[in-house]
Amino acid sequence: MIYLLPILAVVLSFVFVYITRPKKKENFKLLLAFSGAFLLALTLFELLPSVYATMETKSVGVFIMLGILLQIFLEFFSKGAEHGHVHLDPENTLFPWLLFISLSIHSLLEGFPIEEHKTLLYGILIHKIPIAIILSIFFLDSKIKLYQAMFFIFLFSLMTPMGSYFAGHFSLLEAYYAPITALVIGVFLHISTVILFESSEGHKFNLRKVLVIIFGIATAYMI
Repeated sequence: MIYLLPILAVVLSFVFVYITRPKKKENFKLLLAFSGAFLLALTLFELLPSVYATMETKSVGVFIMLGILLQIFLEFFSKGAEHGHVHLDPENTLFPWLLFISLSIHSLLEGFPIEEHKTLLYGILIHKIPIAIILSIFFLDSKIKLYQAMFFIFLFSLMTPMGSYFAGHFSLLEAYYAPITALVIGVFLHISTVILFESSEGHKFNLRKVLVIIFGIATAYMI
């Protein structure tokens, strides 16, 4: 299921958008806020204690900071698609290779810790669904051909399961599990906190968003 569910989450999100044709990405802000809170809480409750138990504390901090810097670097090419923003030219007809490569690296990394932390799968799924929906809305409203959009979404859906597979079947990666996981923690911290800050308007949280964020944290705690 750790291989199948991430694929279904992305592909079915595309099918949902193709059938319903929602126009407003803003309708998914609450779902994004929930996903950011849920992913942040799982990172703190599950991943962070595990790496501090197996690595020297300062080394953990170094790899977490490297993960944050890596995600900042990737966002120069993805334009923030990992947290619900697509700033590409809708009139462009070329396949968005830079977006695909940056999202693929992000997705490969986020799949890595799932092999050891199965509960993280739920956080990844809840994170992927609104992102896949927003990406699908952009592709279907742009000049990119339908088969290119489908190709992008399908390959994108494979990346997280590939990361999980590599983590469980390559001994070299297993030997560096803790440092890579610390790197992923940095990626998650950056993504989730940006989602939470961007889910507010004018840096003011309304009651619905506060409740959604609290619910996301509580759900992660109870899993």
